[in-house]
Amino acid sequence: MPSNSEFRAAGRARRQAARRDWRAALATYTRPRVIGMGFLGFSSGLPFLLVFSTLSAWLTTAGVSKTTIGFFSWIGLTYSIKFFWAPVIDRLPLPGLTRLLGRRRGWMLLAQIGLMAGLFGMAGTDPSANLEPIVWFGLLVAFSSATQDVTIDAWRIEAVAGDLQGAMAATYQAGYRIAMLMAGAGAFYIAAGASWSAAYYVMAGLVAVGMVTVLVLGEPERAVTRDTELREQWAIDWLAARAHQPDWLLGIERWVIGAVACPFWDFFARYGRRAILILLVVGLYRLAEITLGVMANPFYLDSGYTPEQIASISKIFGLLMTLSGAGIGGVLVVRFGILKPLLAGAILSAAANLLFAWLASIHHPGLGALTVTISAENLSGGLAGSAFIAYLSSLTNTAYTATQYALFSSLMTLPGKFVGGFSGWVVDHAGYVWFFIDTAIAGLPVIALLVWLLIRHENTSCRINSASTPPRARRGHRPRSN
Repeated sequence: MPSNSEFRAAGRARRQAARRDWRAALATYTRPRVIGMGFLGFSSGLPFLLVFSTLSAWLTTAGVSKTTIGFFSWIGLTYSIKFFWAPVIDRLPLPGLTRLLGRRRGWMLLAQIGLMAGLFGMAGTDPSANLEPIVWFGLLVAFSSATQDVTIDAWRIEAVAGDLQGAMAATYQAGYRIAMLMAGAGAFYIAAGASWSAAYYVMAGLVAVGMVTVLVLGEPERAVTRDTELREQWAIDWLAARAHQPDWLLGIERWVIGAVACPFWDFFARYGRRAILILLVVGLYRLAEITLGVMANPFYLDSGYTPEQIASISKIFGLLMTLSGAGIGGVLVVRFGILKPLLAGAILSAAANLLFAWLASIHHPGLGALTVTISAENLSGGLAGSAFIAYLSSLTNTAYTATQYALFSSLMTLPGKFVGGFSGWVVDHAGYVWFFIDTAIAGLPVIALLVWLLIRHENTSCRINSASTPPRARRGHRPRSN
């Protein structure tokens, strides 16, 4: 039997190892590619508001009708259909750029050139005199932005190992949120001091942040595993049976099979029956968050808070809490893997929605209650965001990174956007308290799915560990000495 001192020594060793693990987890934020991901996140978040709410404000001051401004929101559909051209990004090399920078960085730089050109074009146009150029330049910005998102997501997944995806997601969120602050509040301040054209000129210049980052960072290595090659054998056989067709037709079929059919087949071949459950998790994970977000600002205003109070607490203080949550989420993914922080994020997000129900039940809520509620929402949202991005990244095969991640990122918002359309009806008929309770209940299905996936994962790990342990060691026997 070990002595008490030996037990204490073993305990100290375990605690020291745990501290080293936490230090190693925190040290991931010092890696060059993790830091660079923050600048790419800035480049990704910068154009988003410039074709949405910031553009709407500019058009309003220019005297454009509300109906026309509403039509302008359709520009944003490009973000929801980016999976249509993601296969092109996965497969098509760019003349010159691919040779100089590589496949991912070449497409990234081309998208940023389109971004800068579109924003400069918008800045040089007067919407009160000629509205049509704003439409075309806005479409160029939105299309280039969506293309950049596809390439940045693919670069992030391929650039580092899976256990670092949480940290990459955290720095990405940090850069993205800071860029949105610049494109929102920053653009408003510049417009108030100078003009909207000046604001858009400054935003166009800030695209250079992403361009410099692309030139500094390296191109990730693309690995195609033997298992992937075996799964693609059906496509090779299918094309071989059609070898008698004209070369031009065979070339089209080969491209469509490789770029579109193979990514779908690969995902379902890898996950089998679990694929449907995984897709349910992807589609439902942000349902509660997105649905609540539709009615958040109307709730703040109806509760008697001023726009200045909402901006200070929700936007500025809320940003700090989101960044804190994202950082914590990245560390937890490194320390505990993906599924446990993912489940924690889902539970905390649902609980934060219940805090909104509590806030709505107070007759005269003060700033303290609002601060607590927004802090909880943003902290849990940041943590869940890091874990969720890492989870989506883990589902992709690096042979089809851009295509598969674009599909996942589109699926993750569709249910929330659809259900969110009924949020106003629920508030009108049941009130804010029951609306927020309903959004918390909407988070329960994904929690149940994640618990099931976690139990299945733990059981699988136990079976693997048990199978790899010698039989006598599993039964507690000591090996006999000769």
